[in-house]
Amino acid sequence: MINHLISNDTIAAVATAPGQGAIAVIRLSGPEAIAITNSVFKGKDLRQQASHTIHFGTIRESDRVLDEVLVSLFVAPHSYTKENVVEISCHGSDYIVQQIMQLLLKKGARLANAGEFTKRAFLNGQFDLAQAEAVADLIASDSALSHEVAIKQMRGGFSQEIKRLRGELVHFASMIELELDFGEEDVEFADREQLRTLILNIQRIIRELLKSFELGNVIKNGVPTVIVGKPNAGKSTLLNQLLNEEKAIVSDVPGTTRDFIEDEINIEGITFRFIDTAGLRETTDKVEAIGVERTLQKLSQSSLIIYLFDVLSTTPEEVVEELEKLNPKNLPLLPVANKIDEATSEVLAAFDSIEGLVQISAAEGANMEALKQALIEKVNLGRLNTRQQTIVTNLRHVDSLNKTYAALDDVLNGLGMSGDLVAADIRRALYSLGEITGEITTDDLLDNIFTKFCIGK
Repeated sequence: MINHLISNDTIAAVATAPGQGAIAVIRLSGPEAIAITNSVFKGKDLRQQASHTIHFGTIRESDRVLDEVLVSLFVAPHSYTKENVVEISCHGSDYIVQQIMQLLLKKGARLANAGEFTKRAFLNGQFDLAQAEAVADLIASDSALSHEVAIKQMRGGFSQEIKRLRGELVHFASMIELELDFGEEDVEFADREQLRTLILNIQRIIRELLKSFELGNVIKNGVPTVIVGKPNAGKSTLLNQLLNEEKAIVSDVPGTTRDFIEDEINIEGITFRFIDTAGLRETTDKVEAIGVERTLQKLSQSSLIIYLFDVLSTTPEEVVEELEKLNPKNLPLLPVANKIDEATSEVLAAFDSIEGLVQISAAEGANMEALKQALIEKVNLGRLNTRQQTIVTNLRHVDSLNKTYAALDDVLNGLGMSGDLVAADIRRALYSLGEITGEITTDDLLDNIFTKFCIGK
């Protein structure tokens, strides 16, 4: 652990969101957290109380009562940070909160930096770096699946996988290092075929982890889904129907939507970020032309495309042509036929040859459940089992896994070469794996991770 980074001062921060509420929580952590709180608390002597107890009293500045509070004590090492931790629950007035904070700072506490409580927990060995990052993911989770994946990672599921792989490599690294000590005697302690088998197995696992990032990214960040089609195809009506609110202006006049409109919904635990765009057509209207250009930009940034068309004014041949033009990146693309409530069975039957077609009436809300199921299938979550499968959701972890894989490739290519080259490549692989869990880290890396946390966590 990185002991030189561990602070000996006491930090304080408001742990609840800003704004008025029934209560607010102020958190302190550090060697003097209990003593500082006790100096402004009127009630029991907090220094004499047991850990994990709650005490009623008042916070006072001299004889002036600031508030009646509940004080929760967590005595080191039995706390989130493994330091003395105090949580003061006061009334949720911004004025009261600021008065108590100013008093605590005056008594010797320091205002905490963003993520500093979790950073101290990591530095004090409460959990590893991947678990610490999962804390931020848990706070940000906005769906059942993102919550489930963050909980699993916070409890060490991903970390255990990485540590196991690293442990197997360490054994062979030590054997090769031992060979180097006996270089003049031409001995071989590390069986090269066993090492090859191990590396191939580790690379297979890394490939599976990297493959899971596609799904993990969907779970964590949602699916940018662009709704495109010709003017008056019903894109805004569809968006309103999906969101169950009048988000977009609906009109019979083509070209009503001149910019993109964005909102999100949750379907079976997955967040879809829907973007309603300007209709795709040639236009002399300068404003509408800008909207069409932005539509094309949004297409390039999307992960899923809904192509919506009016069955009454579009031929199957036109649909096929549009589908081919829309998707140069070969993204998941869902063709959706709209206004089926106005079409005859013969008209609808003409589109049967279009693969994966969903037929709806956006105005009537017909077949919306079928559309939602088709969206889920398009993001390919059928192969996801969050309870058993380790899911990678962090781009930093992906980068380290790619570096590890490349280093292991070099190990395989160098197995017939001198032991010192093989040892150096294994050390690179170990270094990259260690970056994930924080066994190998730098001040800059930690600052980059923890400054993205909210203050008070």
